[in-house]
Amino acid sequence: MSIDFTDKTVSYRTFLRDLSANIVKMLHEDKDDPDFMSTRQAYKMFGRKNVERWRRAGKIQPYVRPGKTEYETAQLRLLQRTEQDYL
Repeated sequence: MSIDFTDKTVSYRTFLRDLSANIVKMLHEDKDDPDFMSTRQAYKMFGRKNVERWRRAGKIQPYVRPGKTEYETAQLRLLQRTEQDYL
């Protein structure tokens, strides 16, 4: 079995191997991430403009507690890794 992409064809086994390698890499990168991060940490890690744009677009919702606004780190990572068309 093979999978046809616009630029090439790869075997299903190769596709799964590459996919699993990328998943393992992402899990390794994210293993020490906290569940939530402050707005300041989010700005530093993902860029202020990105976080503000994602919030305006409704792609992320902050969690507001007395004296603290936080974002779910997993949501921010997902948006960071998602190809987005801003044009």
